[in-house]
Amino acid sequence: MCFTSGCFDLLHIGHLRSLEEAAALGDVLVVGLNRDKRVRELKGRGRPVAPERQRAELLAGLACVDYVVLFGEDTAAQLIRALEPDVVCKGGEYRGTRTPEQEAIESLGGRFVLLRQTPGVRSSLILQRTKRR
Repeated sequence: MCFTSGCFDLLHIGHLRSLEEAAALGDVLVVGLNRDKRVRELKGRGRPVAPERQRAELLAGLACVDYVVLFGEDTAAQLIRALEPDVVCKGGEYRGTRTPEQEAIESLGGRFVLLRQTPGVRSSLILQRTKRR
């Protein structure tokens, strides 16, 4: 099983490519989805763009995603310990940073993988461009 997590506030091509890459690392892909309250804490006022139930439904509708689990904690470490996946993935923006998710999977004997980023594609950048128009 492979696990990844995030806000997935505004689903875009970078998310799809990362999720497909994560899915290729295991037989099942579980996506931890930050609850609305946590997204507001992380991203600020006006976020999330779509409520958690809609974000979860969109993710679950992708062919590469097997399960979506909502969580409200600061990190997905507790969820990783409960699920015990073989692989945990995080986005490439975490390169050079040791994350709680990395520590959690390594404590279980699993593997941590940083996914590739699609250059110039981030939800916050898309929203900024939209506001300017």
